[in-house]
Amino acid sequence: MVARNRKQESQMFFDDMPLGKRYTTGSKTLTAEAIIEFAKQWDNQPFHVDEEAAKKSVYGGLIASGFHTILTAFNLTLEASDWSESSMGSPGMSEVRWIKPLYAGDTLRVEAEVTASKASKSKPDRGFVDVQYNILNQNDDLVSSYHSTHMLKRRG
Repeated sequence: MVARNRKQESQMFFDDMPLGKRYTTGSKTLTAEAIIEFAKQWDNQPFHVDEEAAKKSVYGGLIASGFHTILTAFNLTLEASDWSESSMGSPGMSEVRWIKPLYAGDTLRVEAEVTASKASKSKPDRGFVDVQYNILNQNDDLVSSYHSTHMLKRRG
């Protein structure tokens, strides 16, 4: 039997992500300042960068860019699942949905579920894991979702 240190124990590998595994991340509140700062660089639309214009928009207030929402969720998943030693990248994501606006002051968290887990036949040192990510606000309303495939090293 191979002994592992604590750092190795906390690492997530392909072998730790079986079909049906579920996990929840921590949470993060998006401030108006953070929303505006992100949007000025990446999604410069009035309802993301100007509080007065946002009040007059169909949203009635400042909202986060969908990209900001997904990147924040992605960061939360990295914090919840330490893949720093096993991640080999991702061949992509699909089914990206922006369902409800995320307003300044809203807090988001992510619920994740492994929907497929398949060891590579040609490269036995790795496997592919499909994960459905649901992004919820502080009221447990689904605000966004996406599906992603992760290529992860196997243990040992």
